Amino acid sequence: MWIEGRLVESNQIVRLEVTDGMIGRIESASAASSIWIAPGWLDIQVNGYAGHDVNAPDVTPEVIIALTHSLWQRGVTAFCPTVITESEEAICHSLHAIAAACEADSRVAHSIPCIHIEGPAISPEDGPRGAHPIEHVRVPSLVEYHRWQMAAKGRVGLITLAPEYPQACEYIRALHADNVVVAIGHTAANAEQIQAAVNAGACLSTHLGNGAHAQLKRHPNYIWEQLAEDRLAASVICDGHHLSPSVMKAMLRAKGTERAILVSDAVAIAGLTPGIYDTSVGGRVELLPGGRLNLYGTPLLAGSVSSLPECLANVLRYTDVTLAEAVRMASTNPARLLGLDERAKRGTVRSGRSADLTLFRFDAETKAIIIEATIVQGEVVYQRHE
Repeated sequence: MWIEGRLVESNQIVRLEVTDGMIGRIESASAASSIWIAPGWLDIQVNGYAGHDVNAPDVTPEVIIALTHSLWQRGVTAFCPTVITESEEAICHSLHAIAAACEADSRVAHSIPCIHIEGPAISPEDGPRGAHPIEHVRVPSLVEYHRWQMAAKGRVGLITLAPEYPQACEYIRALHADNVVVAIGHTAANAEQIQAAVNAGACLSTHLGNGAHAQLKRHPNYIWEQLAEDRLAASVICDGHHLSPSVMKAMLRAKGTERAILVSDAVAIAGLTPGIYDTSVGGRVELLPGGRLNLYGTPLLAGSVSSLPECLANVLRYTDVTLAEAVRMASTNPARLLGLDERAKRGTVRSGRSADLTLFRFDAETKAIIIEATIVQGEVVYQRHE
């Protein structure tokens, strides 16, 4: 198979060969093309999409497979299903369903490089806890972690926790030694606790600026501390609601696009029509016509309903990053975080790399992104039909 288009990374128009699941020859082409070729997009935080809920009490392998197919339609070649704070039984049920989906379908397994567990060792305080149920917030436990890995068949690869627990540093060191990426999030930690966590091996801030108190001490506080720590990459939700345009712009300038990762943090309501829904996380919620999801009857956010291409478009509207930098935050950077750049040859468009590609059109004036095709392991898993 040959693909013609413009490489996002270099702005070159090329003909690209795909053979046996890998990128082969890349040749210069002279014909103009409106199709952009990008490394496959990787969303490290997905709770659900199009009605498919990772955290539903009745989630099945079939739901995870359907979720994967839905995300392919949005240009996402890979994602981390995100299991949030719940009882150990509920967490393990979701983990088992994800593992079974991967065992049933090798392409789904390729699209799920690892599972993200967000919690349950997060701050119990209102604000930092977010929508996570307080009755299931608990201290970090390595014994429980090993039971998670048994349920997931070893697929847990990213864990978000609050580092203020006395057991946190021991826990982080053990996870780091087990090749699990450790993220700081939903925290009310002080500067010393954040520094100790980073020294122990934490290397990511989960959705920086969210999962926080409504009002903070001007400085110092846990947002500034993480923003200034160069050893921490930061994931950000650019749906237009979780972070204001000015905050997003300032954060990316401070953190730098090389240490920033775009995530959707999408919930199961994402991709559905406006209305009132009952959900397994947050209870009754209302999706407004403008794309904001609130806890029903309140102005409080209940999650994100944007997909990764919408977040990409927003970051281009709100900030001064280039298209290449925005795409890098949705592909190369998360692949590097998870070690997929070296281990699986993913995250860049080069000869000899895995043929995981996102093809799209881009309107430079409106910043709108239209997915044309999604390619996973050299196979076209989605193609737009006009």
